[in-house]
Amino acid sequence: MTLESVKPEAPGTRDTSEVPELREPPLAGGAVPVLGHGLKLVRDPLAFMSALREHGDIVRLRLGPKTVYAVTTPALTGALALSPDFKIDGPLWESLEGLLGKEGVATANGPRHRRQRRTIQPAFRLDAIPDYGPVMEEEAHALTGRWKPGETIDCTSESFRVAVRIAARCLLRGDYMDERAERLSIDLAAVFRGMYRRMVMPLGPLYRLPFPANREFNRALADLHLLVDEIVAERRASGQKPDDLLTALLEAKDDNGDPIGEQEIHDQVVAILTPGSETVASTIMWLLQVLAEHPEHAEKVRTEVESVTGGRPVGFEHVRALRHTNNVVVEAMRLRPAVWILTRRAVTDTELGGYRIPAGADIVYSPYAIQRDGRSYARHLDFDPDRWLPERAKDVPKYAMSPFSVGNRKCPSDHFSMTQLSLITAAISAKYRFEQVDGSNDSTRVGITLRPHDLRLRAMPW
Repeated sequence: MTLESVKPEAPGTRDTSEVPELREPPLAGGAVPVLGHGLKLVRDPLAFMSALREHGDIVRLRLGPKTVYAVTTPALTGALALSPDFKIDGPLWESLEGLLGKEGVATANGPRHRRQRRTIQPAFRLDAIPDYGPVMEEEAHALTGRWKPGETIDCTSESFRVAVRIAARCLLRGDYMDERAERLSIDLAAVFRGMYRRMVMPLGPLYRLPFPANREFNRALADLHLLVDEIVAERRASGQKPDDLLTALLEAKDDNGDPIGEQEIHDQVVAILTPGSETVASTIMWLLQVLAEHPEHAEKVRTEVESVTGGRPVGFEHVRALRHTNNVVVEAMRLRPAVWILTRRAVTDTELGGYRIPAGADIVYSPYAIQRDGRSYARHLDFDPDRWLPERAKDVPKYAMSPFSVGNRKCPSDHFSMTQLSLITAAISAKYRFEQVDGSNDSTRVGITLRPHDLRLRAMPW
């Protein structure tokens, strides 16, 4: 299936000249003095966001002193993403600037963003993906080769290790060892926790006080930036210019034809290495959890892999034929999207779904809530990969499943990510089934991304 194949709904925006009177969105219930709805977003954010559609297509939230507009329907999230009246900005992106900077493709807008997309897009073209196949195969099989039958797998560290190594070897062509992947895993966990707190509880100066959580956040953030500086410095010192994304960045020109600045290079590498590794690693963790919780689908994947490969090691050339495996990946991303919350900012007085949105207003929406909505999916909380068979996928409303976003902010690495996720799922399922072990905690840890708290599984041979 293709995620673009789902049927369209009616447009969510309209010409304001045709609207005689725009409404103000209703205020969601449950706000408390000073903190507003921030307390609910800290205590149980997934349940809170999932319940908002009951109060309207768009509702107002209070986050500290700010009013934020929450969009709750698939059609309006698509309209929001595609409209030029809204840009990448708002509480999420402000909280991420400490990690991603202001000059990378993830946070840039306007001409800078378009230029940066042109620089990085060739690395993710569909016809470029086969060049990464051998690395993806090698790392997927190295992952399973490190495991011994019956041993307990630390799914967090293993998922980060394979995600970082594939990104580094394919896009940065560096010989990055496991120690670096471990550093990234530990640092990202602390940074993304702290960034989520700063987004939903904008308490400003309090985050500069020397509390333990603030010290942990600052240490992890500093180490992440040091890691990126090491990567760039090593490439420059080597004098090598392999045909990869880092070389493209080091040779990129700005709109005046001059080399781009050091800060932009740094921010671009951060945007390549950290958010991508975090989201792919989180998805791998959920896939491992799914394979343990649903052994019937693990068995079906194993059987499919054996049928497609004829018993040979699964490789890049097999991925397109692994239809059930691909659908398992998509369904895992539907129920447990790594990126569960996104924000935009209105650049002008505008309207969305018949509601008035003032210039400068922040808008928030939750792919997690959209993708689990019973109005869009039958048996919406069931894990059902067959819902992505062509004859059933056509019944899913457009924008009810957009794991890589849409429009000019669509993730450029969508094909790259789907390929490695399907290949990794196939490689591990061909060799092992999984069992939960004592002490494992697969409950959802909410930060800027979603992942299991501490997933530990026993790898058992078939």
